Amino acid sequence: MRAYYARKTGFILMNVKDSTVSELLQLATMTLATTGEEGEAHAAAVYFAAGENLALYFFSAAESQHSQDLKRRPRAAAAIYPEVSGWQAIRGLQLRGQVALVPPGTEWQNAWELYAGKFPFVKGLKSIVASNALYAFTPRWLRLVDNRRGFGFKQEWDLP
Repeated sequence: MRAYYARKTGFILMNVKDSTVSELLQLATMTLATTGEEGEAHAAAVYFAAGENLALYFFSAAESQHSQDLKRRPRAAAAIYPEVSGWQAIRGLQLRGQVALVPPGTEWQNAWELYAGKFPFVKGLKSIVASNALYAFTPRWLRLVDNRRGFGFKQEWDLP
């Protein structure tokens, strides 16, 4: 599955060229952070699939807290990281950007193919998927943290 997914997406990352970024984008979940109506923070774990230009696609119920937050304010932050047992192995992505609903059409179909390629089990859940909305998180800022390269290593990119 990993080889198919990496080959299928190609991970077109504009000016972001780092093998650790590509590795992290193969993980299953990201933590999506949104802001509520009165400024309260909310975080939710969502399955995601990375597409071209680093669009991160995820499905969610329209009535979920983060979907309601995004309807009011489409800005969000996200974190993608593997579970590790020692500080020397800590690595991950921190992202800030915009989230938009993906309407039916070519982008929706392409995102569905990426998502189903990464998570084949969703093909059997089409009625559940159909009752959810597809979103695209488009990062405008990205930070890679990787303690394997040295304690506190960080690299940042501003994205168009």
